[in-house]
Amino acid sequence: MSVDSSNLTAESTDNVKYGELVVLGYNGHLVCGDKGRRRSKYVLWKRAKANGVKPSQKHLVTNPQSSQAVQDQFKHSVSYTLSRNKAIIVEYLKDDDTDMFQIGRSMEGPIDFVVMDTVPGHLRNQRDAAPQSTISRFACRIVVDRSPPYTARIYAAGFDSGRNIFLGEKAVKWCSDDNVDGLTTNGIFLMQLQGDFSPSGKPGPWREVSVGGSLFSLRDSRPSPIKSHQMMEEDNILRDGTLIDLCGATIVWRSALGLTASPSENEFQQLVGQLNAGRPQCPVGLNTLVLPTRGSLNLKDRQPYVYIPCGHVHGNHEWGQADTTNIRKCPLCLMDGRFIKLQMGCELSLYVDSEQPTFCFSPCGHMVSECTAKFWSRISVPHGSHGFQTICPFCATPLLESNPYVKLIFQDNTDLPVI
Repeated sequence: MSVDSSNLTAESTDNVKYGELVVLGYNGHLVCGDKGRRRSKYVLWKRAKANGVKPSQKHLVTNPQSSQAVQDQFKHSVSYTLSRNKAIIVEYLKDDDTDMFQIGRSMEGPIDFVVMDTVPGHLRNQRDAAPQSTISRFACRIVVDRSPPYTARIYAAGFDSGRNIFLGEKAVKWCSDDNVDGLTTNGIFLMQLQGDFSPSGKPGPWREVSVGGSLFSLRDSRPSPIKSHQMMEEDNILRDGTLIDLCGATIVWRSALGLTASPSENEFQQLVGQLNAGRPQCPVGLNTLVLPTRGSLNLKDRQPYVYIPCGHVHGNHEWGQADTTNIRKCPLCLMDGRFIKLQMGCELSLYVDSEQPTFCFSPCGHMVSECTAKFWSRISVPHGSHGFQTICPFCATPLLESNPYVKLIFQDNTDLPVI
């Protein structure tokens, strides 16, 4: 794959790419467009100068806000508030062996990747679709080793402009003689795949990551004040395909090595071109259809649509439309179902293979390869305070439980089997 320079700045060096963070639901760009640090994807490059930090000594203080560690603008610290006048402060020292990247909804300087709540595609036209944000201003931080194999680890909470992290009285926290740690209010969730990011990959259990990087089973609900069970045999290392949930948006980590298995832009255009070379035709209008690509505009009568659940691909027509609903009778098999516009899944980092996009998610119509459709239909992401649901990774629309994906059946296309 070619080097992605979407956020390559003077801070990076040697063009060493650690990996990518891709927000599910945006298909390559935000609805309002990628701007600065707020974008649908963030590429982590090796920095010109290390900015990582690591925990050092801790202190019990009686006036946290006036302590030297908190007030020193050049020192990083985490303050665990025990009561109004008592806190444990952990000082952090500079670590020349790591790079740190921070994620959150704050637009302040310390945040490298600004992430807002994801509104599912089917709700984006509603005036009140964007609820009050549940993503923390300084949600989490990722620390990457500057030496191979460039191991990346995730921690809950990020440092603010004063280089401080504050866990208030209501936050879940605990301390012992040799350890102090805590959980953020709405929690940062982590899901490691069983296997790798490939057609055979399967979802693992969701965990919650602490400020110190330990993993815990999920609380009864995200804001619950009770700590759950620590998973001593598991770690906070990001592996290719690891999912991170910020309570309002879900992000997938793609390692630089893992991305080599996903199609490049040129490879993907060739795959779509092969499908279009078969000249798929609308069985009703008999006009040739053109499968959309990233740059396809104004297709009009050549725009393909599909009947859900049978999968027969047509052009846009009015045959079988009995009323104002979107339920129609397919003229080929006479099956009743929704008639939806096909769209290409363009965020290639979400593909688990480099095969032709001959399937689509249901009910949104985003086209993907068969293995990619089956992979994401197995992945449930957090929804609400304690629920889970499967979504289209390109628009975040909840998938239908009965048929989350559909095999596309083209007419007059010799490259594809018609069933």
